[in-house]
Amino acid sequence: MITRSARARYEGMGKTGKGWVSTQSGVLQDQRYGFNTRFENEPGTNPEELIAAAHAGCFTMALSFRLAGAGVENGTLETEARVKLEQDGAGFKVTRSDLRLTASVPGVDEGKLRQLAEEAKANCPISKLLNAEMTLEVEVR
Repeated sequence: MITRSARARYEGMGKTGKGWVSTQSGVLQDQRYGFNTRFENEPGTNPEELIAAAHAGCFTMALSFRLAGAGVENGTLETEARVKLEQDGAGFKVTRSDLRLTASVPGVDEGKLRQLAEEAKANCPISKLLNAEMTLEVEVR
């Protein structure tokens, strides 16, 4: 079907190493990452941030298609995904992705919006990929 790719390069090892990540589309081109960007909040990106962006984007698009399928033509959806990285023995594990949706969808009652949002959360491809707990909070405006 569709294959997308990204590249990562890491020079040096461990905490002193430095990495760069690029995407096939070129949207990310040699973006810096490493121990300091992952664990110490220095400028640059990290795998968990990229997973959060992918999950937020995937879920929001999936919900927009579910709403379109229900005949909805207008509205605004905004999602924040918070991906949690925790210690797992000697390593680390992504344990959860918490989605927070803020939606303004005129003409759709809150119950229907919540139902469609839960379906989107369960069925977007990134949700299916993640082996982590997922939550969804919905705010209707």
